[in-house]
Amino acid sequence: MFTNRNIHHSRVLAPLSAAAFAIAGFATPAAAASTAYPLMITNCGQTVSFDKAPQKVVSIGQGMTEILFSLGLADKIAGTAVWVGPVLPAFAETNKTIKRLADNDPSFESVVGVEPDLVAAEFEWHVGAQGSVGKREQFSGLGINTYVSPADCVAKLNTDGGDGVRKELFTMDLIYQEIGELAQIFDIQDRGDALIADLKKREADAVASVGASKLGALPVVFWFSSKEVQGDAFIAGKNSAPAYILKTLGAKNVVTTEEEWPLVGWETIAEANPSVIVIATMDRRRYAADDPAVKIDFLENDPVTSQLDAVKNKRFVEMDAQSMNPTIRTIDGIEILAKGIKSFGLSQ
Repeated sequence: MFTNRNIHHSRVLAPLSAAAFAIAGFATPAAAASTAYPLMITNCGQTVSFDKAPQKVVSIGQGMTEILFSLGLADKIAGTAVWVGPVLPAFAETNKTIKRLADNDPSFESVVGVEPDLVAAEFEWHVGAQGSVGKREQFSGLGINTYVSPADCVAKLNTDGGDGVRKELFTMDLIYQEIGELAQIFDIQDRGDALIADLKKREADAVASVGASKLGALPVVFWFSSKEVQGDAFIAGKNSAPAYILKTLGAKNVVTTEEEWPLVGWETIAEANPSVIVIATMDRRRYAADDPAVKIDFLENDPVTSQLDAVKNKRFVEMDAQSMNPTIRTIDGIEILAKGIKSFGLSQ
């Protein structure tokens, strides 16, 4: 049940069944063609060649791991790393059987130690020119292929540290590209097509549920966390995954910077007076405001934030942090915010 105290929703993304494949395939006249090896893919500025489907993959980044799970590739995963919170519930039991190399950044040695033939990374800062885990050349020198999510490199600069600068609005097309390319790499195109079709349908249903054209650019802020509870907050930038969620639903982001997650003062946010505040939930406790209960307590008791329209009307939407990243859970984010907006009576 939704209340004006806060909204929390988590959708279980189940592995696609044979029936789901059939439904998704209904719109496709013919089955997807098999992969012709050797396969060459241009990925984040590098050409990667596959002589056959990988047999052992290390997945660095929860979002990447959940895509591989959703494609039915759990049996190919030799190890995972970089986790923000619990895995999607549908994969809880499967995930217990997968070796976790580290909760955060794994060492280069731990990754190569499981002898993968592919390392798939969600973020370029882990595997890239300045990779904290390793450079792509280090892996290729050992005969290990690498793949980085297009969502973290297309029209995005990751050279200045932090979460990067996104020059164009993120769209789910980048995630669909990733799903399609991974499906091609592993020669499971039918599964990729079915997963993409399911995600697109869910997005369309969520948009239809609120009548996006009626929202009138509703001002919304996405708060990920803060280093200090009363300090500047990590707020979603204008081209981030949350910005895509807002554009899709016809709402308005109160932040205009191209940084992915800029630090913004609450006085600046107060000038925009958001009608809804989306609060990230996570298991991580790296920063003082990682805990959503801490966030809400601050909002309701700080002399500045307590006067915000969203706070006075208790319009808080709690959203899993992974839904604020460019992942398949971005669709969850659209669904969660749509339900929140409806429950607050703001879609009329």
